[in-house]
Amino acid sequence: MAAKSFASRLRASRRFLTGFAAGAAVGAVGAGLTAIRLLRRRGAESARAGEPEGDADRKHCKFKPDPNIPRSFSAINQDYVGSGWSRGHMAPAGDNKFSPKAMAETFYLSNIVPQDFDNNAGYWNRIEMYCRELTERFEDVWIVSGPLTLPQTGSNGKKIVSYQVIGEDNVAVPSHLYKVILARRSPASTEPLALGAFVVPNEAIGFQPQLSDFQVSLQDLEKMSGLVFFPHLDRTSEIRNICSVDTCKLLDFKEFTLYLSTRKVEGAHSVLRLETVMENLKKAGVEPDDYFMKCYTKRLQELQAKEQPESQERKPS
Repeated sequence: MAAKSFASRLRASRRFLTGFAAGAAVGAVGAGLTAIRLLRRRGAESARAGEPEGDADRKHCKFKPDPNIPRSFSAINQDYVGSGWSRGHMAPAGDNKFSPKAMAETFYLSNIVPQDFDNNAGYWNRIEMYCRELTERFEDVWIVSGPLTLPQTGSNGKKIVSYQVIGEDNVAVPSHLYKVILARRSPASTEPLALGAFVVPNEAIGFQPQLSDFQVSLQDLEKMSGLVFFPHLDRTSEIRNICSVDTCKLLDFKEFTLYLSTRKVEGAHSVLRLETVMENLKKAGVEPDDYFMKCYTKRLQELQAKEQPESQERKPS
């Protein structure tokens, strides 16, 4: 997958996300937090009709307790301060650019779990990007995400469940995170549904492991989580493995680095910052591609045009 084509396709995919629903946490211990969302591709006709293109911006959002959750069962931001864990979205903010309200609601702490920083910004982020990319090939994509606290086998052979808690509210740190993906080509399609269930450890994961390495059966995940996923789904009908129907391929180091660098270019507020992005990209050993250079050149021209009049105004008369 070329980085250029992926970056341009992903930008388009973001405009296709039109639905989101988030479940609530069962208390601050986070035993049952689940986020469910539907990613739906818009047709060209509805897009031309002037529907929202997705201008919601996360910089206007703040993490805060869910007003629908009683305070005695809710985490607060102070629980995360100095904990060594990031605030990890289960339903991603990036899936809700269609609505400022929907995006703001993804910052409710009922949609957040303590997540390893590298996992949050890295492997989990790449899984979320793959889910968004699926909307290019499937009209409807349903996704369920949540935390798990799985038993570990001790030296005596006995299985034990133990987990860290953070803050005064004893917010549970999950040992793993799960994601279930159900995809349909279109409502009229006779092609079988595609499904995949994945369980990822809540720790830093490099670029070597493939998404399929973390795939489990839906039945096994239901046993782990104590949840029944898609209860109205007819499991007697043919359901295909999504990794057989689709690629289950995440961005590699070069593609991911180019993607992140392109986003930094688009958000740069000074020529100095823009040049730093380019310098860091080269230090990472990644050669800029055509799409990155197009964005870089455009942003450089915009910033130069903005900074030149400002420097002239500061000159003494």
